[in-house]
Amino acid sequence: MAHQSNKWQKSANQRGGYGVPNEYAYYVVGKPAPLLEWLLENIKGESKTKIKLTLQGRGIKVDGKIITQFDYALRPGMKISVSKTKKNNDKFKNRFVKIVYEDRYLVVVEKNVGILSMAAGHSTLNVKAVLDDYFHKSRQNCQAHVVHRLDRDTSGLMIYAKDKQTELALENDWHNNVYDRRYVAVVSGEMEEDEGTIANWLKDNKAYITYSSPTDNGGKYAVTHFHTLTRSTDYSLVEFRLETGRKNQIRVHTADMGHPVCGDIKYGNEDDPCHRLCLHAYVLCFYHPVTHQPMEFETPIPAEFRKVFK
Repeated sequence: MAHQSNKWQKSANQRGGYGVPNEYAYYVVGKPAPLLEWLLENIKGESKTKIKLTLQGRGIKVDGKIITQFDYALRPGMKISVSKTKKNNDKFKNRFVKIVYEDRYLVVVEKNVGILSMAAGHSTLNVKAVLDDYFHKSRQNCQAHVVHRLDRDTSGLMIYAKDKQTELALENDWHNNVYDRRYVAVVSGEMEEDEGTIANWLKDNKAYITYSSPTDNGGKYAVTHFHTLTRSTDYSLVEFRLETGRKNQIRVHTADMGHPVCGDIKYGNEDDPCHRLCLHAYVLCFYHPVTHQPMEFETPIPAEFRKVFK
């Protein structure tokens, strides 16, 4: 099969029908299989995450046609082209923002602490401005559109749309589009429960502090599910899954539980083992607003969080 694949690669490059030589690696299907399953079995030297992102990013061709469907049925003799071209984001370097995924409609980034999601005044450091500058320098005729936000001192995964239509498609059906959104946090004290749910109403006061109420206070109903990952007598590492996405939801709910997020001075916790707000958005899964394919992203739990428990 390797001989057959090499032979086809040479002829494809000579024809020029599958792009510039060396932009793609070429393969020939030997037995029936779903596309993603075949890729994971046959593409060597690449991580599963990289292969999945190449598929989602329109980097796979079957018989010359771009395919993003993970369960696309392959038949023997079909020709697979796998993009090897380095994307613009390989050249993107910024200490506050990392591009995790990019296509023509949207970009998924991992933001560091200390940067706003969007401008909140003149000359404020923000992710939107960083992305707009990147789009300009990489000659992309688009701008970053904010779909959701993270607090300045919260790190983790975010989506930005590249056009208004994509932004609205995500925003208008956010609850159904985003099917898994999880955070991890270091909280003060030893959690009593392994898992559970906290729900109440959240509302801002005149000082822009969010406060909670067990009964309807004219605010918004908020639901947070939690799962304790590890604990010590002083701290606990907890995963939070949002059923609703309210402002400061996790920070208020952890304070309500008596285990506030470490480093969160705003909600009464000066316990600061990591010298930062110990909250990180580490899982983000959504249906692509254009291709409707499931998009799943996960970042490692920050190393400084884990060090607290060593």
